[in-house]
Amino acid sequence: MAGVKALRKIQGGAETTKGTAVVATFLWRGKGTIEDQREIVHADEDIGYLSGVDRTYSPKVMAVLDMEDVESTFEQLPYVFEAGVKSETPAQDGSGSGYIYEYSFPTTAANTIKTYTLEGGDNQQAREMEYSFVSDFTLSGAPGGSIMVSSKWSGRQVSNVSFTGSIAVPAVEEMLFQKSKLYLDAAGGTIGTTQATSTFLGFNLNVRTGLVPVFTGDGNLYFTFDKNTGPEITCEVTFEHDTTGVAEIANFEAETARQMRIMIEGTAFTTAGTTYTYKTTIIDLAGKWETFSKIGEQDGNDIVTGTLRARYDSTAALFAELTVVNALSALT
Repeated sequence: MAGVKALRKIQGGAETTKGTAVVATFLWRGKGTIEDQREIVHADEDIGYLSGVDRTYSPKVMAVLDMEDVESTFEQLPYVFEAGVKSETPAQDGSGSGYIYEYSFPTTAANTIKTYTLEGGDNQQAREMEYSFVSDFTLSGAPGGSIMVSSKWSGRQVSNVSFTGSIAVPAVEEMLFQKSKLYLDAAGGTIGTTQATSTFLGFNLNVRTGLVPVFTGDGNLYFTFDKNTGPEITCEVTFEHDTTGVAEIANFEAETARQMRIMIEGTAFTTAGTTYTYKTTIIDLAGKWETFSKIGEQDGNDIVTGTLRARYDSTAALFAELTVVNALSALT
C-alpha cells in the first residue's frame, strides 16, 4: 500500500550510549518527517565531455527532523529540553503527585544532554536516525490558543527500519495561553514577584541551543560528537500600549537589566506538593531588551512588542532556566 499522510508517526527512544541506536519507547504527539542530508558531490574535471560524466561521491552524511509547530504539552515538552538543554533527573515535589524537571542553560561549562534514536515515516517506509539532539526550538503563545512548540533535531544518518511496535498513544495535557502569567522584575529583585497584569498579549521564545555536530577524521562519514558553542535565546513579548508597555520601553532605552518569568499552569495534581499544586511550565530569563517596536495595532487595539535577549546577569545570578512540573516520575 502506498504511503498515507494520516499513517505517519514519530517515535523515539533515549540512547544509553550516544550514537548507539535503540528501540523506540515513546510516540511523539506531533508532526514531521526525517530528511536525509547526505552531501553528494559531482567531481569537477576536464576530461573532454561537454556534458560532464556521472562521477560522484558522498563526503559526509547527516539527517534532520523538523518537528513542526504543534500544541505543547506538560508531558512531552521535556523531551525537547532533554535533547537541547540538559539531561535531568526529576525530583518529586515533596509527597505530592508532581515531579519537577529543571533545565538550566549552560554558562561557564557545557551541560550533558540526552540523545535519542528517532523513527519517522508512514505505512510505506519507516526511517531512523541515531544520535539525535535539538539544535533549535521555539515556544510561542497568543490569547485564545495553546502554547505551541517546534524543534529541529540533528542526527547522524538515515537508515530504513521497521517501526517499533506496541507503543501506546500517551495521555497529554495542552499548555494554554490563557493560563499563563508574565512577571517582570529588576535584576536585583526576586524573579516572579511582580506580575504584569492585563497587558500580556503573546510571546515567542526562540532558542538556538548552541549544540552543533562535529565531523572529524575518525573513520566514519557521520559526525563524531556534539559540542555546545554557546546558546542564543531571545523572547519577543507583546504588551498592551499601557503603563507596563511604556515602563518597559523606558527600561529598553536605559539599557536596564530585567528578569522575566512566563508561567503556564494546568490542572491540579491529585495530591498537591510542597511547591506546586498544578502542572506547571516556567520560563525564567535574565537579560536586556534589545528592540522595541513602534506602536502597532491589533483589532483596533494599540500594542508594542519588545525583544529581550537573555544574557547572564551576575546580580540576578541567572541566564535562562526552564522548569516543567508534571505527574511523570520519569520519561519513557
